[in-house]
Amino acid sequence: MQTAQKPGQAVDPTEMRTASASNAMATTVVTTTQEKKDPGTQPKERKPMRGRSDDRLKIFCGTANPALTDEICAFLGIPRGQTQITRFSDGEHYVQILENVRGADVFVLQPTCHPVDSHLMELLLMIDALKRASARRITPVIPYYGYARQDRKDKPRSPISSKLVADLLTTAGADRALIVDLHAPQIQGFFNIPVDHLFASPVLVGYFREQAFPDLTVVSPDAGGVERARFFAKKMDSALAIVDKRRVDIDETEVMHVIGDVKGRSCLILDDIIDTAGTLVKTANALLESGATKVVACATHPVLSGPAIERISKSPLEQVVVTNTIPLSEAGRNEPKIKVLSIAGLIARAIQSIHEETSVSKLFA
Repeated sequence: MQTAQKPGQAVDPTEMRTASASNAMATTVVTTTQEKKDPGTQPKERKPMRGRSDDRLKIFCGTANPALTDEICAFLGIPRGQTQITRFSDGEHYVQILENVRGADVFVLQPTCHPVDSHLMELLLMIDALKRASARRITPVIPYYGYARQDRKDKPRSPISSKLVADLLTTAGADRALIVDLHAPQIQGFFNIPVDHLFASPVLVGYFREQAFPDLTVVSPDAGGVERARFFAKKMDSALAIVDKRRVDIDETEVMHVIGDVKGRSCLILDDIIDTAGTLVKTANALLESGATKVVACATHPVLSGPAIERISKSPLEQVVVTNTIPLSEAGRNEPKIKVLSIAGLIARAIQSIHEETSVSKLFA
């Protein structure tokens, strides 16, 4: 607080400079405020990037799906972490993290798609490298969890491979895991660390609501997918049907029985994985034989191995909708019946929720 100057008292030059600076600052603030209030002089504001709680969030990826990682990083407004991933002449993998991660909350995105073992090894080596670089928390983000279909002993002396993969990830140094649409939800119990299980249904439901198919029936191609199809049908407010397939004899092909009314209706076949597309095409044929007027299909993971793309191209399916958990081959990208939806926003929001220690389940409310 300034004191009143007495008559004849000398003025301190320091106080004069301080007062002048304060007056100038006040003038500047008033001018700036006035300029903001005038819409004619204010330039158009750019939409700010999505903020985050601190700068310790880092996202890395292997060689399996860098395009999806770049989409996620763009959504979050952060750069992709720098790594070096090469191979020695004998085929061994070499991984090096090229930036400081000490104390950071690190997410490593890598679907374990074809070649499965190579991509899995990359992921394990990256987790180990990050652990030895003193990352505070390491979360593998696995859009497609390979070996998920080997989740039980279906024959004597056979392994439970999905449990082994879970143990490998934990031993390598993972603190938690973020996985999209597991083939069997109980695989979460194979992990001894927290698992956040994401579903691609919000993305798929949003797309098919826009299509507004008349008299829609959601179809499960087998008994194992009934729960998934029932959830989807409830979200779409549509009917539900099931295709029961069975082999009547060792030398005879499968017989498909449609359970539910599909006559005169549009049918949407829902599955989590499209591998060779054999079951998918047989299901479509069975639905059309039962009187369906239109058949489309959707799945989260487009594995599309072997003759899958050729089968889809020659099938009566009008459209096959998949997500980008797995990158398509060139033949898949050129197939007009296949449409790809991005789940980058869904994964990005889940990463942000985990980083900020908020609820992930709210994404599916």
